[in-house]
Amino acid sequence: MRRPMVAGNWKMHGSRAANSALLTDLELRVKADWPIDVAVFAPFVYLPDAVRMLTDSSIAVGAQNVCAETSGAFTGEVAAAMLKDIGCSHVLIGHSERRAWYHEDDALIARKIIVALATGLTPILCVGETLQEREAEKTEAVIARQIDAVLKTNGAPAFSRLIVAYEPVWAIGTGRTATPDQAQAVHQFIRGRISGQDANIGGQVRLLYGGSVKAGNAADLFSMPDVDGGLVGGASLNAEEFADICAAAAARH
Repeated sequence: MRRPMVAGNWKMHGSRAANSALLTDLELRVKADWPIDVAVFAPFVYLPDAVRMLTDSSIAVGAQNVCAETSGAFTGEVAAAMLKDIGCSHVLIGHSERRAWYHEDDALIARKIIVALATGLTPILCVGETLQEREAEKTEAVIARQIDAVLKTNGAPAFSRLIVAYEPVWAIGTGRTATPDQAQAVHQFIRGRISGQDANIGGQVRLLYGGSVKAGNAADLFSMPDVDGGLVGGASLNAEEFADICAAAAARH
C-alpha cells in the first residue's frame, strides 16, 4: 500500500518567531508512529532554522523551488546541492504560482526534476489546470502535457523517486475545493498516464491533492483510492489544523 503523505507549503509567510512557535506546536501534535510522511516547505531564508528544529523529529523539511542549473552565475537562485547541504530532503517543483507568475514552462520544470533527483532530493511535481482550462474541458490535455514533459525528459523510472501533486489552480486560495470525485478522476488519469509507460511505477507513485485542503474536507478527499495525501497551503500555518489533516491521512492507511 502506498504510504500517505501530507506536505505543508508555507509560501511567502512566516517569521523566525512565528515559525518556531508553529514547529514546536506541530512536533507535539504529529505523532511519530503515524504511518505517514509529513514535510514542511519553508521560505529559503527559514530553511536552516526548520532543519535545526526538526532534526530529531519525524517531520521532513523541503524547499519551495530550486534552480535548474547546478552552479554558476545565476544571481538569486538556489542550487539543489545547496538545499541538500543544509538538510533539505524534498523540493516543490512546478507549483502553479511558479508556472503562472514566473513563467516556468514544462521544459524548465523537467530540467529541475533532473537536478533534484541527481542531488538526492525528492521532488514533488505539481500539475494542474486553470478554471478556464477546466471549463473548456481541457483538464486532461493540460495534465497530460505536464506529465509527458517529465516522462520524455526523465523517463518513467523518475516517477519511482518523485511525488506528484495535483493542484487545480482554480481551487488554490479561493476557498473552492474539487469534490472528492473530481479529485479522484484526475488522480486516476495521472496514474493511468504514468502506468502507460510502466504499470508498476504508475501503481506505486504517490499522488497528493493540493487545492484548499482543510481539516474539514481532508478525510473525504483522502478516502479516494488514488489520493495518497495532500499538499496543504494556508492550513499548514495552523498547527492544530495541519495536525488534524495529518491524522486524517494516517487514518487512511
